[in-house]
Amino acid sequence: MAHRVTGVLIFFFLFVHVLDTALVRVSPEAYDDVVATYKTPLVALLEYGLVAAILFHALNGLRVIAVDFWSKGPRYQKQMLWTVMGVWIVLMVGALYPVLGHAVREVFGS
Repeated sequence: MAHRVTGVLIFFFLFVHVLDTALVRVSPEAYDDVVATYKTPLVALLEYGLVAAILFHALNGLRVIAVDFWSKGPRYQKQMLWTVMGVWIVLMVGALYPVLGHAVREVFGS
């Protein structure tokens, strides 16, 4: 279920990304305004959520591939899920500063 949800969220991000990039041809000023909103702390939180969705989707996708194509995959799918969750948490902790560092400095000062 989470794999499908993250896939849909990533799809919508890509759709919005294509639309806002196409905006540069229609109105460069409007594009600049949209890009300026991307530098806000709220959008930084959304970017962190995007990183979370992409990492989970990618790692869980590898688990799904292993379950489908490895003869012992179904037997070990629960252990692989916990491994995916552990690796995902470690990577998300590692992504905290690079993704949210600027937003934290903007909100609380440097």
